[in-house]
Amino acid sequence: MNDNLDQLLKNLKLKGIAACIERELARAIKNDTSHSELLERLLREEYLYRQQKSLQYRIKRACFPELWSLETFPFDKQPGVQPATIRQLAQLDFVATAENLVFIGPTGVGKSGLASSIVRKALENGYRGLFVKAQELFDEMYSSIADRSSRRLINRLMNIDVLLIDEMGYLNLQPQQSNLFFKLMDERYRRKATIITTNLEYDEWYDFLGRKKMVEALLDRIRHHCTTIRIDGPSLRTPAE
Repeated sequence: MNDNLDQLLKNLKLKGIAACIERELARAIKNDTSHSELLERLLREEYLYRQQKSLQYRIKRACFPELWSLETFPFDKQPGVQPATIRQLAQLDFVATAENLVFIGPTGVGKSGLASSIVRKALENGYRGLFVKAQELFDEMYSSIADRSSRRLINRLMNIDVLLIDEMGYLNLQPQQSNLFFKLMDERYRRKATIITTNLEYDEWYDFLGRKKMVEALLDRIRHHCTTIRIDGPSLRTPAE
């Protein structure tokens, strides 16, 4: 490859082609490949390169604490989960129809791992996703109330195709935080998919969210067009004997 071609590829930011062009040119000479076939191979390499870089960017922006995937989840150690059910959810029909998923179960049974794996699958299919701990989300909501940036926060979260709120539990919330959470879920309702993991049954949400009428309206929106997965199985964090 000559210097002019190298510079053109850099100027056009065709990094995928730049990485493979010498190999593909050698292959074309050896196999007497047609110009159209060579061009197709180069463009395919560029496309695959950009797809991979885009996925890496989306994964980074999703803020996963751990990179779970359905291929690495230990289904054999968690009899409380039906693999077929999870793999069906990973077909992402619920994302296209803006439905919700709620994982309910004790600590350590794999709720976060399964939810993260499904979000990872969404990222691989071009969707935008975000993992956020419930406590961190409510802390950010409280800060946004103080500096009057709540609208910007909700707008940012509305841009997320699949929002994973992890570890909804016995949180110490102010009424303003509960109200803002209701507003977020109300705006995402039937517009964007939300996944929630929690160790609480739905009737226990009243204890930490407060106002009965507001919680009833919140649960009405979350549970309408929602799949609830209850995991009753052993903790995956139990040390091996």
